[in-house]
Amino acid sequence: MSTHATSLTLLPNFFAGRWQSGTGTGSTLVDPVLGTELVRVGNEGLDLAEGFAFARDQGGQALRAMSYGQRAAMLGAIVKVLQANRDAYYDIATRNAGTTTKDSAVDIDGGIFTLGYYARQGEALGEAHLLLDGERIRMGKDPAFQTQHVLTPTRGVALFINAFNFPAWGLWEKAAPALLSGVPVIVKPATATAWLTQRMVADVVEAGVVPAGALSVICGSSAGLMDQLQPFDVVSFTGSADTARIIRSHPAVAQRSVRCNIEADSLNSALLDPSATEGSEAFHLLVSEVVREMTVKSGQKCTAIRRVFVPRALYQAAAQAIGAKLANTTVGNPRNEAVRMGALVSRAQYEGVLAGLAQLKTEAEVLFDGSRVPLVDADPAVAACVAPTLLGTPKPVDARVLHEVEVFGPVATLMPYDSEAQAYELIRRGEGSLVVSVYSADPAFIARAAAELGDSHGRVHAISPDVAASQTGHGNVMPMSLHGGPGRAGGGEELGGLRALAFYHRRSAVQASAAALDALAAGGAPCAW
Repeated sequence: MSTHATSLTLLPNFFAGRWQSGTGTGSTLVDPVLGTELVRVGNEGLDLAEGFAFARDQGGQALRAMSYGQRAAMLGAIVKVLQANRDAYYDIATRNAGTTTKDSAVDIDGGIFTLGYYARQGEALGEAHLLLDGERIRMGKDPAFQTQHVLTPTRGVALFINAFNFPAWGLWEKAAPALLSGVPVIVKPATATAWLTQRMVADVVEAGVVPAGALSVICGSSAGLMDQLQPFDVVSFTGSADTARIIRSHPAVAQRSVRCNIEADSLNSALLDPSATEGSEAFHLLVSEVVREMTVKSGQKCTAIRRVFVPRALYQAAAQAIGAKLANTTVGNPRNEAVRMGALVSRAQYEGVLAGLAQLKTEAEVLFDGSRVPLVDADPAVAACVAPTLLGTPKPVDARVLHEVEVFGPVATLMPYDSEAQAYELIRRGEGSLVVSVYSADPAFIARAAAELGDSHGRVHAISPDVAASQTGHGNVMPMSLHGGPGRAGGGEELGGLRALAFYHRRSAVQASAAALDALAAGGAPCAW
């Protein structure tokens, strides 16, 4: 650590109900475009057991004392706090993540929107303190003795170990259903972009809109955090498959049965209808969406399109059309109004994307290389900017790396298919993804594709001409739809409306008299999923 780094502000952690700074020098956060040092984060020396116990006991007790409706109102109050501080968040995002204003909005406003959605959904649950799961069922011929399944908030803490690409949305899309459920939150943001998460938590804490211990943030190393988890806690992780394997094998999960949700690598696909033509609207919709997904947030989205499948007759036409649109993407310093795509979050990520590109190029050729155009207002020796690159291979059946390696940046690979059945087989070689998008004017084809690909994807996003103006985007995660995916994507589930609350509740069967179940139901609300 340089001498200058130690003079930077060390962001405090809000832990055990108070602000605490680590005792070490911490890690330095850097502007990925200018290379300037910004702030430091660290948690060395903090008493982790104290912080988890405080959240579990003080925060959990306070949240469970509130009804769902009261907790929904609390989410609404958080929304107002965040909206009042949006300008500061945009400034931090530009400086710490290198994002354009439009890309910052995806993260910041997306997180605020998700909070607002759960605030509105929670209102409908009213003054209930538990959820009724299904109808009562007789236990025998005599109707006096029955069983009712119920969901009650777990008496633990929710630990979030988040990814670097969405420091705002990544927090609130998890925290909204957790807090609405009555479960306290401890968030450990990815170090590279932790500043925005820390600032948002600081604003909410300062406003006094959440009970003590309900919301904590701890920045820096994740060492020791999993060790603090107890049987009724939950952990949610977003990041690499390698780290996910470590979490799954940790004694907290493997021995103490801590509930675990994982979102990992995902080779998401886009599929064009085999009957499409170069002049069809479905063709143009695919081209536009691929370009958008490659460039929004510099391709740093878990849901971004990585593989593009088109009928073989349209391979060259698709390559030319996508390349022509990518040629209009200016890359560089997001402070310059002429720039449409900013930086990756760090030089480390920059090196990782270049290394991944080299792997993909062993099986694919470059169809469009945006790096031939100089960066705008940015030094290529300093800035973590990677221009969009479209790769392609005429032989996707023979490929292996292209179906296994995800490059987390502005990179996609175009592949032709020879039959509908082959297209499905090639897509499934991704071994499970968060989302696949389908482009067609034929409802029957969309229905077939959804039925074929639903088991290997968390979401099937179908774009047809009749919904072209209203569709929400292949890569946009909306709170009313499920987010997650099987296999390589981690096997987890988040959002999906009030379904997200299930992760933070425990289901049990209450077997009792009808009168007792009547009394129980008086304090409950029916599950809305």
